[in-house]
Amino acid sequence: MTTHYDRTTYEGDARPADSGAPPPAGPPRPPAQALPRRLWRGRPEDPSWVRPAFLGLLLATALLYLYNLSASGYANSFYSAAVQAGSQSWKAFFFGSLDAGNAITVDKPPAALWPMALAVRIFGLSSWSILVPEVLMGVATVAVVYAAVRRRFSPAAGLIAGVVLALTPVAALMFRFNNPDALLALLMSVACWFVVRALEDGRTKWLMWAGAAIGFAFLAKTLQAFLILPALALVYGVCAPVGLKKRLGQLALATAAIVVSGGWWVAVVELWPASSRPYIGGSQNNSFLELTFGYNGLGRLNGEETGSVGGGGGPGGGAGGQWGETGWDRMFNSEIGGQISWLLPAALILLVAGLIATRGRGRTDAARASFLVWGGSLLMTTAVFSYMAGIFHQYYTVALAPYLAAVVGMGAAALWERRERIWVSLALAAAVTATAAWGYVLLNRTPDYLPWLRWLVLVGGLVAALGLVFVGRLGRRIALAVAGLGVVAALAGPTAYTLSTVQEGHSGSIVTAGPAGASMMGGPGGGGRGGAFPDGGNAPGRAQGQGQGGPGNGTGGFPGGNQPGNGFPGGGQNGQNGQTPPGGQTAPNGRNGATGEGGRAGGMGGGGMGGLLNGAEVDAEAKKLLETDADRYTWVAAAIGSQNAASYQLGTGDPVMAIGGFNGTDPSPTPAQFKKYVEEGRIHYFISGGGMGGGMGGDSGSSSQITSWVEANFKKVTVGSATFYDLTQPAGGS
Repeated sequence: MTTHYDRTTYEGDARPADSGAPPPAGPPRPPAQALPRRLWRGRPEDPSWVRPAFLGLLLATALLYLYNLSASGYANSFYSAAVQAGSQSWKAFFFGSLDAGNAITVDKPPAALWPMALAVRIFGLSSWSILVPEVLMGVATVAVVYAAVRRRFSPAAGLIAGVVLALTPVAALMFRFNNPDALLALLMSVACWFVVRALEDGRTKWLMWAGAAIGFAFLAKTLQAFLILPALALVYGVCAPVGLKKRLGQLALATAAIVVSGGWWVAVVELWPASSRPYIGGSQNNSFLELTFGYNGLGRLNGEETGSVGGGGGPGGGAGGQWGETGWDRMFNSEIGGQISWLLPAALILLVAGLIATRGRGRTDAARASFLVWGGSLLMTTAVFSYMAGIFHQYYTVALAPYLAAVVGMGAAALWERRERIWVSLALAAAVTATAAWGYVLLNRTPDYLPWLRWLVLVGGLVAALGLVFVGRLGRRIALAVAGLGVVAALAGPTAYTLSTVQEGHSGSIVTAGPAGASMMGGPGGGGRGGAFPDGGNAPGRAQGQGQGGPGNGTGGFPGGNQPGNGFPGGGQNGQNGQTPPGGQTAPNGRNGATGEGGRAGGMGGGGMGGLLNGAEVDAEAKKLLETDADRYTWVAAAIGSQNAASYQLGTGDPVMAIGGFNGTDPSPTPAQFKKYVEEGRIHYFISGGGMGGGMGGDSGSSSQITSWVEANFKKVTVGSATFYDLTQPAGGS
């Protein structure tokens, strides 16, 4: 017996499949004076617990994500510096410049920076003003997923989906961090919700709103926003309750909405004279289109990213490259598994079972279409992430969290309604068994972390699975007890990892969720408390940092270590421990450095690769030096690499030029341009060290040439452990 929760029936649309008839009229709108009560009470047909439970879910999510928020300080100082610049200059705000002097932009479009920059304009620069907008995006994403699932299935299904999303470790990480992924996840969830609405009644406006959401998501993280487009277009093209001709026309209009909502900013940037705007960071020819289809586009898939540091494993599961192994099992390996995959086996089982349960219905059945929308998005994104050979970080998987949560909520509800059927009870039991077994495997990868928990998950899950085999014959109370045990066993592992995540601060360019050793990444500055390489060992000829390498306690490569003879500007400097001072003002190194505690947070000290993945500490003496006569200069200093520059900019509040962009490899400024800025008296100091320089990806080696020219021609000033060159004082001058 199917329970009806919406004016559109769960069993499918009763209207002729291709009639194009308007949807049935909804219930009358309540009078204005009834709206406050409706907000608390919810739909009149709902049980009294539904709306309070939903509001409680949102409140609990907000409190969880706000807890200990300022421990992360400025989080990723690369984006925080751009936020600070955007709060000072509207031009920097529009372009996403790294500094208010508008020398160079971040290597993404600026949409994800805008909410944070507005918050900083209103409330001032602090950890909270930067990160609270990300928390609000997380709460909003939970609300959207709940609404989408609850609309077609049941309140319980929506609550399950919302809880699964909120307690996914990588979601708890990224909805408390200032990378673009939080806004991307929210907008992708909104797009799926609008497509589900469009599939109910065939109205064009819903599909166009979905297109607008995807277009704006493009302005957050470029082509990643388009990963789910094939799945959404195919599902709507096949399942929409209108004629084929109208479906095609609607898809064309939705495409136009994508182009307009995402293309207006691109058009302005491409048409704006390059001489009066900042250089497009991450590009090699100052073109946003080249950045989009190169470094941030095809380069991410094939690993051929000019200006980057190398790709991942080869197709079909390579032995591992800079960014880890590729292959069908990538989401389950030691680098990624603990971030996202806790309920992924269950989601796949429930997706298949949900499609079987809805088989035989009409083409326009909205419940089946919902499975296809969310499940298709999950499969499409998982496939691309599994095989992309370019830059890949564990936190990218937050994009999967809304799709996975929705599939779990829908599948659990759809099967529970049919639990008296033996194949359904077996499917439920299989989902819980797979979750319990996989949870045991994941927890066993960190054997010193709550060692009793993995046995609780395994035994509790297997007992619940056994009960679910016979759940159709059990009384209601016992059946609910069995289901509750299954939910607890399934969520115990990710909940523990999520709580560990919110208890710690995270900073730098590469961050991971969970306890120490939960994720060990391939690639520089990798995750886990280990170093850059999955086994925690040293890379021959690389840095010999003191970071613990997770299981096996190998010494980490790169993080906080010396880099003798490697040609990186600033090599040979040791990382130091960073501390987060009171009031949310961070020493940008965060938890990094000599003890290896920062491996999970980017793991870099002040020099060498430290200038690439995390910034240097800014002591009081250096700050005083840079702030002296700061108003006389466009940039108080210039530094190789964006993270290095960002540290000093956030420490002083004054613009610092990032030579070469993020990696120090972008050809901006050219040596000639830099010399002109110096001659015009627009830059006061050059900060020694940081970035990768021109030897690894830049066409011109601009950073290396600028460094050599400065060192040969200007006065060296040592302040504490930092080295500066005064660009107003020639070498040997007074």
